[in-house]
Amino acid sequence: MNELIRQAQIMQKKMLRTQEEVGKRVVEASAGGGMVQVTATCAGELQKITIDPSVLASGDAEMLQDLILSAVNEVLKKGKTELQTEMAKITGGMRIPGLL
Repeated sequence: MNELIRQAQIMQKKMLRTQEEVGKRVVEASAGGGMVQVTATCAGELQKITIDPSVLASGDAEMLQDLILSAVNEVLKKGKTELQTEMAKITGGMRIPGLL
């Protein structure tokens, strides 16, 4: 029983370290053929949004909003997927309730 607890504690430390390390990784996504580009960390912190000036010149605010929303959702999805992939390596694919 003590060995099981010790192994669980080791896994927990690995998971916390991995969450921290992977959370700092940067991912990118774009929408509209690159007209809107978004950069974020795998922890979900947006770092940069770049908008092609031609989109602004069009004056189509609704299209710009849709492009930004699409790119943000995609970059957050990429970050979450990368974090889940790294965590699965530690847990051996076990589904642990409350983890991500």
